[in-house]
Amino acid sequence: MNTDFFDIATDWSEVLSTDDAKPKQSDQPEKSVQVKKTVNQHAMRRVLSELALEKELPWHFEQGVSYHCISFGDVDALTYFRVVVKQQRIRYALISTWCMASEDILEIRRWIEQGYIGRCDFYVGEIFKASYYRQYEELIALCKELGGRVAICRNHSKVMVLLGERFDCVIESSANVNTNPRIEQAVITVDSELAHWYKNFYDGIKSFERNFDEVKPWQG
Repeated sequence: MNTDFFDIATDWSEVLSTDDAKPKQSDQPEKSVQVKKTVNQHAMRRVLSELALEKELPWHFEQGVSYHCISFGDVDALTYFRVVVKQQRIRYALISTWCMASEDILEIRRWIEQGYIGRCDFYVGEIFKASYYRQYEELIALCKELGGRVAICRNHSKVMVLLGERFDCVIESSANVNTNPRIEQAVITVDSELAHWYKNFYDGIKSFERNFDEVKPWQG
């Protein structure tokens, strides 16, 4: 790998003083989402985060462009997925995450049932079955009924591959597919070659659980 652009010899003590390195309370903007106890926090956070994201992202994505996003926890990972679903039908989707919530699984199920997504494969962490057993069973039921597969593996990556009728894209995020009130970043890259590069990698993963061995990789 070419590392010429890295300044390995940089003395960061000369760049940042001790005072500069300390976070200042005034540097932290107030969160843009406030939730009342009388409203479902998950749903409210999604609605507000989606509205906030739509103000920042263009309605039509451009080929070959990467959109870099960062938030103070008011945008969850599935919101980025939803932005793409609003622009086009998804022929195939791949979701790699450490964990996910039941609300997320239900929303994806509805998208598939309504025809917005053709097929969706899931790659989750090795702790998913033991620590999130209800969600594990919901994913299994979804894929058995509607197609796709669930792979349990030593996974900590947060990647979504979306192959659509108009464009293909990849969503790379620090966040799992759930709501997290922390700083999270994501990059949406509209690039077919990158999307298939990721898909080919995940297609080769062998799950610890062998209940989807008969399911072949999606070919389009």
